[in-house]
Amino acid sequence: MAQFQWPNGRRAAVAFTFDVDGETVPYVMDRERAGERLSFMTRHQYGPNVGLPRILELFDLYEIPGTFFMPAFVAERHPDGVEAIVRGGHAIGHHGYMHESPMAMDADYEEEVLEKGIEVFSRIAGRRPIGYRSPAWELGARSPALLVKHGFAYDSSLMGDDVPYRVEAGGGDLIEMPVHWISGDFPQFGGLFGIQSPDVAFEIYSQEFDGLYETGGIWVMTMHPFLTGRPSRTDLLERLIQHVRERSRVWIASLDEIHAYCREAAVLPTLKTVTTDIPAPRWLRPPAEPRT
Repeated sequence: MAQFQWPNGRRAAVAFTFDVDGETVPYVMDRERAGERLSFMTRHQYGPNVGLPRILELFDLYEIPGTFFMPAFVAERHPDGVEAIVRGGHAIGHHGYMHESPMAMDADYEEEVLEKGIEVFSRIAGRRPIGYRSPAWELGARSPALLVKHGFAYDSSLMGDDVPYRVEAGGGDLIEMPVHWISGDFPQFGGLFGIQSPDVAFEIYSQEFDGLYETGGIWVMTMHPFLTGRPSRTDLLERLIQHVRERSRVWIASLDEIHAYCREAAVLPTLKTVTTDIPAPRWLRPPAEPRT
């Protein structure tokens, strides 16, 4: 299989990305009582209030760009954080309004959420986002067409390859920047599966990066400021940055920058193209009726 051609003789690309979910997660997880759960709320407020500034300071130190996906509700509550992201030269992307899963919305509501986010970021960030990441990586089959309709150029929610690829939808296409749970901080530090030490996480992340570097892929690291913004985890992020920079032929870039490269006339035709079709099942036997 031919290796993906990265710019200027680079072997692989790296994008450090963050989902700044802020106060939305408590409302998604416990809509009725979130306003009463102060400890739960402060766990997530830590992200935009403490973790985000710490991460931006680290990226400023190393002079590297990041990509920050944010629910529009969080942008409205933390406009200073949005302005700091933009001022630092980083990309900012759409991540719902209240971190709503497209799988839990009808088409009209999903479109309303997209439009509201575009309005909020255009007003606060001074530019509309061109990138989208589905909350919880739950992109629906109709979602790509809606994204194309509303002018989004790329998505980072799917897991279908090791390199960027094109998703045809709605008479146009999206550039897909593939993700995977193995390259995310939530499985390691979110608490649902226990909490790993930074050393264990570093081994998992660095091995995945090394593998993608050897195969010429893109490593999209997905983090949350309320997790990776903790001091020990920010130290881990710094170790990862140093590890990546030990490779002389790696391109550290924002997803906006990688998307722009993929849209170049000489590159776009080389991308693998997929559709949003999901195959219908062909059961050898009819599925058993659920027990009552």
